[in-house]
Amino acid sequence: MGAGVRSRRGQLFLRSLLFLLLAGPPARRPVGGQLRYAVPEELEHGAFVANLGEDLGLDVSTLSARRFRIVSRAGARQHLEVNLENGILFVNERIDREEVCEAGGTCLLHLQLLVESPLELYRVEVEVLDINDHAPTFPWQEYVLEVAESAVLGARFPLESAQDPDVGTNSVHTYRLSPNGFFSLEVQTRSDASKFAELVLERALDREQQRVHRVLLTALDGGVPERSGTAHILVTVLDANDNVPAFDQPSYGVSLPEDAPPGTLVIQLNATDLDEGPNGEIEYSFSGHAPPRVRELFHIEPRSGQVLLKGRLDYERASLHELYVQAKDRGPSAVAVHCRVLVHLLDVNDNAPEVTLTSVSTPVLEDAPPGTVIAVISVLDRDSGDNGRVSCEVGPNVPFELRSSFRNYYTLVTTQALDREVVPEYNVSITARDMGSPALLTRSTLTVPVSDVNDNAPRFLQPSYSVYVMENNAPGASICSVSALDPDCQQNAYLSYSIADGHIHGMPVGTYVSINSDSGHMYALRSLDYEQIRSFQIQVQAQDAGFPPLSANVTVHIFVLDQNDNAPVIVSPLPHNGSVATELVPRSARPGYLVGTVSAVDADAGLNSRLSYQLLQATDFTLFSVAPDTGELRTLRSFLEQDATRQQLVVQVRDGGQPALSATVSLLLSVVETMPQTLSDFSEFSLPPEVSSSSPLTLYLLVSLGSISFTFLLAILILTAIRCRGERRSRQGDSCSPPRCHCCPGSRPASDGLKTSNLTAQPPAGTTAATCLDVPAGGPPGYCYKVCLGPESAQSDFMFLKPCSPPRNNEKDPGKRSRPEQHLQVSKEVKQPNTDWMPPSTQRPTLKRYQIHPCSNSGSRWKGYVRDGEVISNTALN
Repeated sequence: MGAGVRSRRGQLFLRSLLFLLLAGPPARRPVGGQLRYAVPEELEHGAFVANLGEDLGLDVSTLSARRFRIVSRAGARQHLEVNLENGILFVNERIDREEVCEAGGTCLLHLQLLVESPLELYRVEVEVLDINDHAPTFPWQEYVLEVAESAVLGARFPLESAQDPDVGTNSVHTYRLSPNGFFSLEVQTRSDASKFAELVLERALDREQQRVHRVLLTALDGGVPERSGTAHILVTVLDANDNVPAFDQPSYGVSLPEDAPPGTLVIQLNATDLDEGPNGEIEYSFSGHAPPRVRELFHIEPRSGQVLLKGRLDYERASLHELYVQAKDRGPSAVAVHCRVLVHLLDVNDNAPEVTLTSVSTPVLEDAPPGTVIAVISVLDRDSGDNGRVSCEVGPNVPFELRSSFRNYYTLVTTQALDREVVPEYNVSITARDMGSPALLTRSTLTVPVSDVNDNAPRFLQPSYSVYVMENNAPGASICSVSALDPDCQQNAYLSYSIADGHIHGMPVGTYVSINSDSGHMYALRSLDYEQIRSFQIQVQAQDAGFPPLSANVTVHIFVLDQNDNAPVIVSPLPHNGSVATELVPRSARPGYLVGTVSAVDADAGLNSRLSYQLLQATDFTLFSVAPDTGELRTLRSFLEQDATRQQLVVQVRDGGQPALSATVSLLLSVVETMPQTLSDFSEFSLPPEVSSSSPLTLYLLVSLGSISFTFLLAILILTAIRCRGERRSRQGDSCSPPRCHCCPGSRPASDGLKTSNLTAQPPAGTTAATCLDVPAGGPPGYCYKVCLGPESAQSDFMFLKPCSPPRNNEKDPGKRSRPEQHLQVSKEVKQPNTDWMPPSTQRPTLKRYQIHPCSNSGSRWKGYVRDGEVISNTALN
């Protein structure tokens, strides 16, 4: 088996080689603006056909990038292929011309070549040349021919034709007859150029001498090398029959529409015989010339001579059928006579157009420019004339159109920009309609999916996010979730979330919050404190996974909600030696007398920092009351003789939070007949360390302000020194002028008092002019305080003291010595709490602590507290 195959392949190779040597290289002939090549059939895989790259003038190096290819109909065998490396057209699989083209004539392979960027279409025809690979064959190996001994010389007897699938010179070219003494051979040509043979009687027959004659018929083709086929003819000599049948005419012609149904009468033949009886009865049949295809399509009634349609006709396969009919009587030694019937078929519009869709670039990118080729469409109608002329169009409301490239070839191209987010897929209806009557049409639908391009940035569902988080949250708790949408698809729509770099109060934002990159859930990484940070904002970015990636940002505002987590802090009075605060109250105090003020602060905000004061415990509730809003402790009535001289009070300060937090302070009030010459003492106090702490930003600002203040202070000191020198020169002989108070009931501005005072005042840098304060009723008589308070002072302590000797006349008369008015200045200011967490101004007391040195030699000093320009308590210091 293997040896036989190799032998056959070798023979085919030698024949093809011989053909090429005789025919020359494949031809390249321009026909109607297209290329045409010729190639013999039966070439092996890889055989060279043509160099398309060179013939079409294409750059071979760009063929692969431009997707150069052959566009063929779906399901069609790909006999030829292009090598993209060199542009050579080669045989992809063996071509059998007899299989590709059933009918005779020229056999063409139509190739549609396409190259992109830019789009170019080429049409190439490859003619498949026949090689002599088939030998003629006869339907039968032995053929019996009956001839009457009375046959006249020159009588002709048609013989069975040989069949050869090859065409042209490779088909049956001639016949030969073996030598004999009675018959010769004449070769006839049909209308389709095929050959058939007739046996001609050359010598009279004598049945008594020889009943049977044997001859060999040989059919020869015109190929190189020549091939042949043989058949044996057995001629039987019959007794004489006086008359033979005769047809009305030797040839008949008839026209028949191709859509005629089986059973249709094609023609009624008529032959006559002058004999009577069986010798005059005629039978009709196909002669040996009739090809097998004719016997499949037509049928002859033996007795009536009617030729009936047996099979389905097809004009596109064969437009003419040639029937050879013989007639002979039923008598002995009957001789057959022949006639020819030509059946012409009429074309009918019975073939709808065939639409073949060849995808070129699907799916198509949504950013493809107008004119991008989507598919190549071929339309074929097997009918002829107007029945085979076809028009093609696409359905409405689609961004595509058809452009004719070659006859019956169209390209489907885009007419406008596509948007996958609007229409992700198109169903393009293509209608092909012929010009027949009635017209036939074919509709075909091409699905064109649109491929996504990363042309849409993510979009957050909200322009910004506001998140409210209660302080003291658990670290790691989810605080909110952000979400963005991307109308793109697949990886172009896959979003990842991240937090932009930044700082919150000097710390990286990543130490405060984190975000899940997939879901957008945000988490607090630390417990937030409203008293430290009330709000902050971060930038969240959503980025897709496309190339190049697109992103969008959104601002997330995080507001920390206050929680009542700070109890009120008593700032005045403070317990003396950690027990209770003491105060002296004169027994002569009238109702409404201000004993003192309880002051507190709360680091919370809003209702949580709104403080209320109440008297929680008291020795006698009818004697004292506390203002709920200000904390002022006042007498309700005058003191009676039976009232205790020591009154124990407990004042509670409560905030407005839920639940409310509170603080208490214990006060010990001593009722005295006369007030000592001291200021009452609510003891020194200091703010909690956490209150006095300031942020680095405040520190930076204070350093800057301190530098400016220092420069200003230096200038003031220099001016003051110059002024003091002038005053000393004017007071030669007096150690100190009599002190005068300019801020007691006279209430002159403090600046005027300083001009005439013997106390040198050096206000600190950054402070305002001195403020004049009077001792409240009940304080030590005869004292006038001049207190220089900087309303904005927060962190500096200043001492402005200048001792002054008393007048000499007072020393000489100690009995008449009266207590002079004392001009005093503040020696120390208390640091104020950070206003970021202080309560509202209506509830925030302004407290300043001072030490006062009188201009006398008594050696007494005073200290106390001042709120809003009023001395609220004072105590003598020794």
